[in-house]
Amino acid sequence: MEVSVRRGVTLPSGEEGFVARYLDSACKLCRREGLKLFLKGDRCLSTKCAIEKRNFIPGVHGQRRTKVSDYCRQLREKQKMRRIYGVLETQFRKYYRMAERQTGITGENLVKILEQRLDSVVHHLGFAASRAQARILITHGHILVNGRKTDIASYLVRPGETIEVRPKSREIAAIKTAFEVAKRRTLPRWLELDPTNMKGVVRSIPSREEIAIPVEEQLIVALYSK
Repeated sequence: MEVSVRRGVTLPSGEEGFVARYLDSACKLCRREGLKLFLKGDRCLSTKCAIEKRNFIPGVHGQRRTKVSDYCRQLREKQKMRRIYGVLETQFRKYYRMAERQTGITGENLVKILEQRLDSVVHHLGFAASRAQARILITHGHILVNGRKTDIASYLVRPGETIEVRPKSREIAAIKTAFEVAKRRTLPRWLELDPTNMKGVVRSIPSREEIAIPVEEQLIVALYSK
């Protein structure tokens, strides 16, 4: 897996941090997990999707049948969730520890935290074709939270907050295209959208039933509990 790491990013604490970016084919990630992770927006719904053509693990031995252990199943679920939300291992572990400290079921808490990330919300609202594209829009200052520019994709939204596309950015072709395509999707019930002004409101913290991702989070809890 090819990953680029660059320094020079200022964190909220004022310290210098690092940003890592996956450089290999996103389609390989879907093939590795054996299902569509919807990492490339509308392409994933077309016949061009790699899963439609080559639904087996990438590599020379991709079509070989192997026995799957419990550890392997747990690891695959963790990797699947990481790839759906586009977070690195260190950040994922931080979210897991955050979920452990909260009341309720740890696995469900973890999914809720990841759904509350700003890049995930921007994608759900239809302002971006994928979470990866949402991160780019956020980083470049095209997204406002409560009327103020927020360029941190990992920002966790809270009930009552508004998320909108900056007025000057609403004519960007990529945003307009993504917004049109998103009309085919169902908006999560915990979000509210004003399509005329490209503005959304977080109505509540999502429940696990409102989060449609194909992940068995209890396997991730079992993995980290060892």
